[in-house]
Amino acid sequence: MDIVERFITYAKFGTTSDPYSGEHPSTETQWPLARHLVTELAEAGLENPHVDERCYVYAWLPATPGKEDVPTLGLIAHMDTSNAVPGAPVHPRIVHFGGNTIRLNERLTLEPNPAYRGQDLIVTDGNTLLGSDDKAGVAEIVSAVEYLAQHPDIPHGRVAVCFTPDEEIGEGADFFDIQKFGAVTAYTVDGGELGEIEYENFNAAAAVVTVNGLNTHPGYGKDKMRNAVLLGAEFLGLQPPAETPAHTEGFEGFYHVHNIAGNESKVTLEFIIRDHDEMRFEQRKALMLQATQFMNLKYGGNTVETEIKDQYYNMKQHILPHWELIENATKAMEKVGVTPREVPIRGGTDGARLSYLGLPCPNLCTGGANFHSLMEYIPVASLRKMEQVLIELIQLQK
Repeated sequence: MDIVERFITYAKFGTTSDPYSGEHPSTETQWPLARHLVTELAEAGLENPHVDERCYVYAWLPATPGKEDVPTLGLIAHMDTSNAVPGAPVHPRIVHFGGNTIRLNERLTLEPNPAYRGQDLIVTDGNTLLGSDDKAGVAEIVSAVEYLAQHPDIPHGRVAVCFTPDEEIGEGADFFDIQKFGAVTAYTVDGGELGEIEYENFNAAAAVVTVNGLNTHPGYGKDKMRNAVLLGAEFLGLQPPAETPAHTEGFEGFYHVHNIAGNESKVTLEFIIRDHDEMRFEQRKALMLQATQFMNLKYGGNTVETEIKDQYYNMKQHILPHWELIENATKAMEKVGVTPREVPIRGGTDGARLSYLGLPCPNLCTGGANFHSLMEYIPVASLRKMEQVLIELIQLQK
């Protein structure tokens, strides 16, 4: 199957994950794509394709004769999509970008990167995300191993493949079976625009701040009411205003409030805290606790309760001893005419956690842009190039 047709097929599966479900996988909608992938991997000729009880899809491409002693290389992507915007029904379509604004629907337009002028882009109808994060990665991996399975004259070692659920909610590595996977090193294919190689990611924590107020009838609230909504706004005001996602880039960390709910009696604020530097990461968490202490000193104990939980850490220290992973990715890109760029991940991947669990796992681009957005798109040429990159990369494993 052509990779474009394959990706469009995957994109039409609605696989939004749910951070509040408490189930594994977090949504039942991830199962149909998982089962579809098992069928495709079997048809491609991979060994033992199956989906386990937690919705992880595994399969293995056997080594070609004479390459049985090459350490197994892993390729990983995730099946779920973000819940930041609607994830179904997805209606992908191919448009030609001539340099002008692309109209997605009557109310929404897209201005792609001018570098893609003259290329065909896969876009949505502007009502959902596209899902190239990370179904593009899934399609690129399946297409690459299918090609190698159909061309046994191309020598390569054994390749382990896994497609995970729930990466978007930080749970993609929770039930990943590293021992069964059997790889010595691996790559996630879950990055952005063509050429990106990532081995430095954020240290990450989630914070839940509960503000306890005291409600009374507003007509008789003088000297009695303690409005949790206003107290919550005051707590937000204690966060550094220039250290938000809208004001930061590169290696700069941030505080990001992404959900607020409540009323005069109680308000809950949900934050994520991010920084590449371990010391600054710890300082950010400490500042949030200091803001909590300040509010409690000002308004009374237990006015604000803050719970902070670490999510994942910067994988860099686990990748540096395996620098051949970065060198091989660079060589593979250059061989097919892609200019490699080492960039920091302003987020996290399954590979960040897997690296800490003993599977060094940097991240490669998929070619997509505007992830988690109604304006998400991916150039057709980028899809095809990343398939070629993976085919070359597999051959470089020694």
